[in-house]
Amino acid sequence: MLSTDLPKETPVTGTPRRAVRLLLVAAASLCVLLPLLRGATAAGAMAEFGLGRGETVAAQLGSALAMLAAFLVAGRAVDVWGWPRVLRWALGVMVAGGAVAVSAQRPWTYLLGRTVEDAGSAGVLIAALASVPVLNLPGRITRVVGGAIAGVATAFVLGANVAVRIDAVAGWRLGESVLPAAAGLLLLVSFRLLPREHLPRSSVPVAPVCGPGVALAALLGVAGLELGPLRDWSDPLVGVLLCAAAVLLAVCRVRTVRLARRRPGRPALGVPARAAGGAVAAGATLGFAQLGLMATAPVLLLQRGVTLAHVTLAMSGYGLGMLGAGLVARHWRLTPLTGSSLGLPLAAVGLATLHFLPAGAGQAALVAGAVSTLVGFGLVVAQIPYLAGFLAALPRQRRAAASALYPAAILFGGVLAQAVPGSTSLLTGEASRRELETVLWVSCGVVALVAMLLGRPVVSLTVAGAAGLQHLLLVALAGDRVADRPGAAVAALAVGAAMGLVAWSRRQQSERLARVRANEVALQQAVLHPIPGRLGELRLVGHYQPATAGTGVGGDFFEAVRTPHGTRVLIGDVRGKGLQAVQTVTELLGCFRSQAHETADLGELAARLDRQLARLAAARGDEELFATALLLQHRDGGAQVEVVNCGHLAPLRIGPDGVRTTPVPALLPLGLGALGLGPSPAPTPLALPDGSALLLHTDGLSEARNSSGEFYPLGERLAALRATDPGRLVDDLAEDVRDWTHQLADDIALIALTRS
Repeated sequence: MLSTDLPKETPVTGTPRRAVRLLLVAAASLCVLLPLLRGATAAGAMAEFGLGRGETVAAQLGSALAMLAAFLVAGRAVDVWGWPRVLRWALGVMVAGGAVAVSAQRPWTYLLGRTVEDAGSAGVLIAALASVPVLNLPGRITRVVGGAIAGVATAFVLGANVAVRIDAVAGWRLGESVLPAAAGLLLLVSFRLLPREHLPRSSVPVAPVCGPGVALAALLGVAGLELGPLRDWSDPLVGVLLCAAAVLLAVCRVRTVRLARRRPGRPALGVPARAAGGAVAAGATLGFAQLGLMATAPVLLLQRGVTLAHVTLAMSGYGLGMLGAGLVARHWRLTPLTGSSLGLPLAAVGLATLHFLPAGAGQAALVAGAVSTLVGFGLVVAQIPYLAGFLAALPRQRRAAASALYPAAILFGGVLAQAVPGSTSLLTGEASRRELETVLWVSCGVVALVAMLLGRPVVSLTVAGAAGLQHLLLVALAGDRVADRPGAAVAALAVGAAMGLVAWSRRQQSERLARVRANEVALQQAVLHPIPGRLGELRLVGHYQPATAGTGVGGDFFEAVRTPHGTRVLIGDVRGKGLQAVQTVTELLGCFRSQAHETADLGELAARLDRQLARLAAARGDEELFATALLLQHRDGGAQVEVVNCGHLAPLRIGPDGVRTTPVPALLPLGLGALGLGPSPAPTPLALPDGSALLLHTDGLSEARNSSGEFYPLGERLAALRATDPGRLVDDLAEDVRDWTHQLADDIALIALTRS
């Protein structure tokens, strides 16, 4: 239970929430546009400052460490001071870092400015994520995240095509000044839109999401993974960093377990493990696959003679895929299982298709654009439900600190992708064909593996199998010429995607059918209680078979209860079909279950059921509502049963002397008011000798027809079956009537009973 002195969330009062959301989307877009503009202007900056490989390695490592540290620090700062204040600070840091980089005269000053700007963008991202659960109800977070991603994707598409030309048109300094200027403008807007109140400090002890030891281990791990491919995995420094990170993480884990045992009431992270684990896995997959796509596809296109402008246009398809995923999530409710099963296999097929780009420049650009769109859609449509569920599950006390897990996972995914052999050569433009294929296959394999872990393996295998078989078929038909045909890659891509959609939809239908079946069984058991195997001195077996599959309950009914007056059994058939018949059955069974214990005379019990159904008919205005019913009672120690037949079929007695119809007179059905006009009907006694069984049934059994229209010969078939045990009798009869008719026209209810 939360204490009242926990820090309150800073409300956004007096400001339209739509304007605040637009501000946050614009701020998040800066984080996406920063690496695009940085990549476009890096060549000019490196040429002016004479940056070599050592400086590039240092800049890359510094940016990764600065962003990871900023995630952790900004998350804690948001929990202490609120996201509006941290958003303004982070925008200010971006402005300051960008200004230092743009005005730098020395290489290390430029690299320092870039690092500070990256740290500021990380803080902006944390503030934007932390604001989502504050500004929106949990049920709307998926739609909000979808809309935000659609907005960021639009900025990505526009920014990518502007960035490729900005260096040539304006020079690198003016190009890199665009984002600091935009951050400054958003900073001014934030002062006007967002509140400036300070959150009060909480007196409740809060456990940090990431302690100093874990944070240091993460920084050491990132440093080792960054330096490994850039220097060499055999470098002693790389080994020391990775080993130190692993040892420190293990020590922190042991310490956490010991503290939890000593102080069981100590606050923990609070995020459900399933939500956090799914978001981390999805985020790491996004970072890994995104870097694999962005590193390999441009190199493949440039090798085929595609111009840089057309390469950028083709890679803009990734943003279009993001846009489509955001719009889908905004208008349709996606579950994590749906997103993973549908999106990740499509992304894996898209990455695999990059191996088979056509040789022609124009055709290669078109196929790469289609592949980028599919990969962007697949990766992001899998992210949105996990991210939304994660944000909705964040603990109130340390919401922002916990939210840092997701962007940190994306960062780790990108760092791990750089550890793949050949990825460094891709970033420097010196990759061989073997290195290209290695990065692509590893990226494809990682996405496929995560698809099988987070989604449905059958969908992933269907997508991969269909695309692979299609490609093998094209190779067998066209041979070496398949590489020159753009339709080959597109066909493999389309077949895999289509088969994935078919497998996913079939799986959805199977699940819906299973849910319908479960609902059918639950409804049947709620309305028609299972017949007990033994009540008093009677052994009973019941069977119910609705005429229409998937309904569970129809117009037939039965019940058996143990009362102070003996064992009582009811079986009958309501006039009509559908939900109204089910309602009538429910009313009758409810009356029987209550009155069977209160009414000593079986005839009076039938009269009360008659009056109950008459009242129901009057309430509905249905003068033709009635039900046939047969009531049976057995008193302990007796060798006979008592029966009241209200327009129903007489029981059949099966014994050593064969099958016989019992002499039970039939009264008018229930609901016609006949039983209330005079004295209660007297029950008819029926002998039930040892070795004999009684069969109670509805007309659905005796009126079942075969293909020639002939009724089921019940007496003849019972004589042929020669079964007196209730269980065997019912099972054999149910199977025999299914063999007789190809389709039931009416429900069937059976009860077989004998004295034990």
